Amino acid sequence: MKNLLFLILTTFALTSCDKDDKPKTELEKLPPATQTGARTFGCLLDGVAFVPDNRNLAKQCVYQYFNGYYFSLQGNTYPKNQLIGLGLSTHNLKIEEGKTYILQDNIDGNASGFYYFGDDITGVNELKRTSDIEKGEMKITKLDFTKHIVSGTFWFDIKDGKGIIHQIREGRFDMPFTE
Repeated sequence: MKNLLFLILTTFALTSCDKDDKPKTELEKLPPATQTGARTFGCLLDGVAFVPDNRNLAKQCVYQYFNGYYFSLQGNTYPKNQLIGLGLSTHNLKIEEGKTYILQDNIDGNASGFYYFGDDITGVNELKRTSDIEKGEMKITKLDFTKHIVSGTFWFDIKDGKGIIHQIREGRFDMPFTE
């Protein structure tokens, strides 16, 4: 009986000492920065991991020429009857691999970042964009027109309707795009 009790306690002690029990940091919850068209998008939104789920239209990416070059990338999450969207876009601006773009006002010839918040319960909906004051950067690390892949990194600040400045950091994307 002593041997059985010893065996049970030893087994319990050994299975309780798992090194993998340490929770992931918010940064570790983000997808890796890849360049394979892995359909990933993520960043830290005010220090918390923002990773779109796999719902239809949770991640979209388009790069097209229509009276100028337009790039649009968006990721959405749907927590508790809400929609939170973050994205990047260009307005009549051609993107190129290896270039870094300042995210600022959404006007002709610029790149910009945006934050969308919608609440089904309160009916509050707001779309805010980067500006000449709240800026950021987007770097295109891969642009492959044969495989239709665009990858890169980004960060930006954005002020919501209450005057709160949200920090979007450690952003990365690796998306197939449509033309």
